[in-house]
Amino acid sequence: MTLLVTDVTVGDRPGRAVRIEDGRVAWLGDAADAAPADRRIAGEGALLTPAFVDAHVHATATGLALTGLDLHSSVSLVDAVASIGAQARTAPSGILLGTGWDETGWPEGRGLTRADVDAVVGDRPAYLARVDVHSATVSTALLDRVPGIAGLPGFDPDGRLRLDAHHAARRAAYGAVDAGQRRAAQRATLDAAAALGIGSVHEMAGPEVSGADDLAVLLALAAEEPGPLVLGYWGELAERGGLDVVRELGLAGAGGDLFCDGAFGSHTAALSAPYTDRPDTAGSLRFATASLVDHVRACTRAGVQAGFHCIGDAAVEQVLDAVGTVVEELGAAAVRACRHRLEHLEMAGPSAVARMADWGMVASVQPAFDAAWGGTGGMYAERLGPGRAPACNPFADLSDAGVALALGSDAPVTPLDPWGGVHAAVDHRTPGSGLRPFDAFDAATHGGWHAVRAEHPAGPLAVGAPAHLALWATPSTLSDVLAGRERPDCRLLLVDGDPIGALP
Repeated sequence: MTLLVTDVTVGDRPGRAVRIEDGRVAWLGDAADAAPADRRIAGEGALLTPAFVDAHVHATATGLALTGLDLHSSVSLVDAVASIGAQARTAPSGILLGTGWDETGWPEGRGLTRADVDAVVGDRPAYLARVDVHSATVSTALLDRVPGIAGLPGFDPDGRLRLDAHHAARRAAYGAVDAGQRRAAQRATLDAAAALGIGSVHEMAGPEVSGADDLAVLLALAAEEPGPLVLGYWGELAERGGLDVVRELGLAGAGGDLFCDGAFGSHTAALSAPYTDRPDTAGSLRFATASLVDHVRACTRAGVQAGFHCIGDAAVEQVLDAVGTVVEELGAAAVRACRHRLEHLEMAGPSAVARMADWGMVASVQPAFDAAWGGTGGMYAERLGPGRAPACNPFADLSDAGVALALGSDAPVTPLDPWGGVHAAVDHRTPGSGLRPFDAFDAATHGGWHAVRAEHPAGPLAVGAPAHLALWATPSTLSDVLAGRERPDCRLLLVDGDPIGALP
C-alpha cells in the first residue's frame, strides 16, 4: 500500500509531499510533482517532522501517575496529604500509589512521613514516591509487607525510605498492581505518547524498577495494538543474569536504569565531595567497579549495548573508569561499536565528556531536569551549592565535543513533553550550556534512533528511512516553531507508515 502526505511544510519548505511505501519513505519533493497513491492525507499546510523519540521512560509507573495520584502540583505538605486522602476515598481498596511530591519548596520545610500517610489511608498499603523516584514515603501497612526492611540501608522508622530499603518497598508496591491495572496503565502511557507525537519510547526496566514480567507485558501490548514503538532495556548486571533477560526478550540493551547511584533530591547521587546542605553525606556508589568492568566487558564481547544510571560525578567517573578498562582490554573500536550509554549524566566534567566522545558513547539526558531544578534558587543550588550547580547538565559541552545526545523525560519523574524538552534544552538555566535549536530537535528525534543503533544513515526523512512521522497543527516552519517556543498539537502520528488515531 502507498500513502501520500501532501501539502505540508517539511523543515522550512512549504508545499511539500512525502510518499510512503511499505512503511518507509519512498519519495520526498514538491507536492505538485507527487504521483498518485492508494491513500492521500491532505496536510493543508501543516508542519511535518520526524516523530519524537522519548529516550527514557517507565511506562507502567507513568501510566499509574496519569490514571491515579500525581503529586507534582502539590504546593505544601498539607496539600499533598489532602490529595492522598482524596485518592484513598476515590479508590477505597487495593494499594495506593502516588508520585511526584517535592518538599524543597514546601512552607513546612519537611517531606511526608509515615504518620502523615497513615492518618489518611488507615491500614492500607501506600507508596508515595518523591519526585526523583529515588526515595519514597510509605505507610505502615506496606512496611509490614516487606520482611526485614528495617535492617536494610536507607530505612527510616518515619517511613521515609532510600537506598536498598526503598528498592525493596518499590518492588512490593508495584508487585501488588494487578494485571488489569498494569495493562491499563501501560496503555495510558502509550496513548499519551502518541497524542504528543512520540513515535517511540525507550522503556527503562530492571529488577529494581519493574520486573521482567512487567516488561514482557508492555512489549506484547505494543506489538498487539497500534501505537508508539517500545524499545526495551534491562538494568541488571551481567553477573546477575542481566544479559540472559536481554536475549530472552530481544531487548535493545543491557542497562538503562542500572542504578550506579541515586539522585540529588534524595541525597543519594554519588558525589566526589559532600552535599552542601548535608555535609555528612556524599551519597554512595552501589556497585564495586569490578562488577561494572565485568558488565561492560560481557556486553562488549556480545555486541550488546550497556547502559548505566549515573548522576553524581563520582558515579560518572566510576562508570567511565570501568569502560576505560574494557577499552584497554578489547580495544576502542569494539567499545565504540556498542555505543554504550549513560543515563541522566547530570555531573560530567571535561574529562568525562572527552572520554565519552573518544569511546563513541551516548548521553541520554533529560532537559526538564534543568528546567525544574536548575537556576540560582533551584534544587541543584540547594543540594550542591553555587559553585557546582551551574555545571549540571552540560549539554553544550557534550554536543560540541561530538557526544551523541538523546533526549528523554524519565517519565513519571518529569512528564511526557517532547516540545517542552526541546525548548528546555535550548533555554538552559546556565548561560552557554544549552543546545542550538536544531541540535535540540535532532537529539529529540534522530538522536533516539542513534542511541539504539537504528538510525538511517541519511537521516529520518531520507528515502528508505522508516516512516516515523508527526503532522503538527501549525502553519509555522520548524525554524519558527523552535524560535517561538511553540508547542503545536499533533494532528497525526505515523509509525512505520501506519496512521495512529483518526486521519485528519
